[in-house]
Amino acid sequence: MQSASLRQLPPVRRIIIKVGSAVLAPGGAISPGAFRRLCTQIAEILRARTQVVVVSSGAVACGFRALGLDAPPRTIRLKQAAAAVGQQRLMARYASAMERTGHSVAQVLLTAEDFEQRSRFLNARHTLETLLEHGIIPIINENDSVSFDEIKLGDNDRLSALTAAMLRADLLVMLSSAPGVLGSDARNAKVVPQFERVEDARKHVRTDKSSVGTGGMATKLDAASIVNRVGIPAIIAPGRLARAVPRLLAGEPIGTYFAAQAGGPDARRRWIGLAAKAKGGIVIDSGAVKAIRSRGASLLPSGIASVRGTFDQGEVVEVIDDAGKPLAKGLCAYSSGEIGLIKGKKASEIVKVLGYSHCDEVIHRDDLLLLEKEKA
Repeated sequence: MQSASLRQLPPVRRIIIKVGSAVLAPGGAISPGAFRRLCTQIAEILRARTQVVVVSSGAVACGFRALGLDAPPRTIRLKQAAAAVGQQRLMARYASAMERTGHSVAQVLLTAEDFEQRSRFLNARHTLETLLEHGIIPIINENDSVSFDEIKLGDNDRLSALTAAMLRADLLVMLSSAPGVLGSDARNAKVVPQFERVEDARKHVRTDKSSVGTGGMATKLDAASIVNRVGIPAIIAPGRLARAVPRLLAGEPIGTYFAAQAGGPDARRRWIGLAAKAKGGIVIDSGAVKAIRSRGASLLPSGIASVRGTFDQGEVVEVIDDAGKPLAKGLCAYSSGEIGLIKGKKASEIVKVLGYSHCDEVIHRDDLLLLEKEKA
């Protein structure tokens, strides 16, 4: 545990703000004041040229009363129905509030499959980055209306962490009904301003959750752990505090801060490597081995000797050296069939061979985990 004075935020060019149902719709009723407070903060952050992505709960909380229910539903079918009703109400609030500040929003609904070994990962990332490049604020939620148990992420705290890792964000802020992680003094519990390790915070936390939320403080610590491992700091902050996010970005010791582990980009690659099983393999020649191992280069089609297995664009594959040993794992920008056609070719020849090009790199260096470095 550390004092707030040691809190050191990196330069924040891209921030993920997660806001829970208990903040936006306490008791299941939409709070206009909560939306105004949040959207005013977003507009202030945007004026500082910081990109903002919002991961927002609230669809089920905004919709269950329309089904004639007095309490949030427990069954998956009722949750899906409540989300279908509530999601459009949630987005209408965001659109109206942000339009008053001169900004536009986009709805993005994701499921667990969008973060796994399918082409959905790259498509989701490209879509989100394109929205940000055009000044649009993505409002992300889990696709509760069609998700089922096998593919559900389970809570938007985890969704916000995976989104932060996907987009290489500089900071994750989780706005909560709690002011942060409270100390263990039952008589005079105060917010603990900072922890060196997420595990040190767990002894202070119960597994309670709000009446309209699916998460709780424990899931926020899980999210902080995910982003810390990939080189991103996290803050749990009070969602009802005026200007909470701009104030903490200015250095004010609000909420509880979890510093990122050292490693930066390599840690992000570790996340990609650990997030999914390899669906196939790419065998590369000695020149590509040297470029990747010594310079951290991307994998280009010219360095590929052969393809093993069948996989789609966006899936994780092993990169195998010319001696047949696994060298790296990476997120592939082309399918096995496409790679079979462009292997050994120059990047400039991709369009000629395929008739199109996703990008020059078969695996970008940002999406490549060097296994030997990790073992070392």
